[in-house]
Amino acid sequence: MTPQELLKRIRRIQIRTSHMASDVFAGHYHSAFKGQGMEFEEVREYQAGDDIRNIDWNVTARQGRPFIKRFREEREQTVMLLVDASASQAFGARGPLKRDVVTEIGATLAFSAITNNDKVGLVIFSDRIEKHVQPAKGTRHVLRVIRELLTTTPAGHGTDIAAALDHLNLVLRRRAVVFIISDFKSPDYEPQLRVARRRHDIVPIVVTDPAEQTIPPMGIVDWIDNETGRRHVVDTSSRRFRDAFAKRVADERNRVDNMFRRIKADGIELSTSESIVEPLTRYFRRREARIRSGR
Repeated sequence: MTPQELLKRIRRIQIRTSHMASDVFAGHYHSAFKGQGMEFEEVREYQAGDDIRNIDWNVTARQGRPFIKRFREEREQTVMLLVDASASQAFGARGPLKRDVVTEIGATLAFSAITNNDKVGLVIFSDRIEKHVQPAKGTRHVLRVIRELLTTTPAGHGTDIAAALDHLNLVLRRRAVVFIISDFKSPDYEPQLRVARRRHDIVPIVVTDPAEQTIPPMGIVDWIDNETGRRHVVDTSSRRFRDAFAKRVADERNRVDNMFRRIKADGIELSTSESIVEPLTRYFRRREARIRSGR
C-alpha cells in the first residue's frame, strides 16, 4: 500500500466511523460508559436532606456547624482497545475480511471515546505483543490508532489472549474500559481474564465469519490452518465430517460464552456479513438499561 493509498483508506474510515460515533452512538456511549469514580468538588454548609455520610468532620469542628464534602462524577476515562491481529483475522469467505471489520470496530469505538472526552489506547497482539500505543485524546491520536490497525504487520501467526491480558494487567494501572476485539480462538486465558475483570471494565467483542460455522459439501479439500500452517486433506462431502465440524464450532462457542458469563463480562458478537451498527447499538442500550436498574 503506497502512502497515498494509505491516506485515502484512513480518510474513508475516518469519514464513516466518525459519523457513526457522533451521530449514531454518541448518546448511547455516553450513557453506557459513565465515569469510573468521583472527584472532590467543594465543601459547603450542611443543608436539610444532605447525606450525613458526606459530613466533613474536620471543617465542622473548626466552624462549629456542620459542613459536607461535595463530589462530581469523574467523566474522563481511559479506553483500551485490545485487538487480535493473528493470521485467522485474514479470513473472509464472501464479505470483508475479519481484520477489516476489526479495524472498523476499533475506529468507531475510538471516535466514540474522544467524543466523550475519554483517552484511547491500543494494544495489537497475536501470539505476542505487536504494538502498544499509550492512551491519549484527540482526533490526530485516533488517526494514529487507525493507521496502526491498518499497517501493523504481525510477526506472530497464532493467538495468545492470556499473554495480551498479562501485558495489559502489567502496564495499565488505572481502571479502564477494555474492549477485547478477537475471534477468541486461543488457548486457555480465563485466569488472566478474571484478573483483568477485577481491575477493569472488560467488554469482549467476538468477530466471526459465517463460513467458519459450517462447511458446504465441496469434495476433497486441502485444508490449511492460517495460524499453525498445518495442512489437512478432508472430505467435505462426508455428512459425518460436516456435522462433527459444526458441533466442534458450536461447543467452542458455548465454552467461550459460558466463560464470559462466569466472570460476568457482557460480550458482543459481530459478523463479517452484517453492519456493526445494530449489534453495538443493542449492546449500548442493554448496558444503559442495566445501569438505570442499578444492576
